[in-house]
Amino acid sequence: MDQTGTDQILASKWDLPFVVIATLRVAFGDLPLWAKLTVCGIVGSLAVWTVVTWLRERRRRAT
Repeated sequence: MDQTGTDQILASKWDLPFVVIATLRVAFGDLPLWAKLTVCGIVGSLAVWTVVTWLRERRRRAT
């Protein structure tokens, strides 16, 4: 196999989750607990709303 330059990037399947978790630790590490809980609550509410909306749309298409 012929490899030239930096066209290929070799990465494991755990690189992306590791980077995301490390970035979140740096971004939210120094925040007080109430701020962390507020951000987690907003993100969690958005996730629940997205899942419920997706399920409703899926059920509507099925019937």
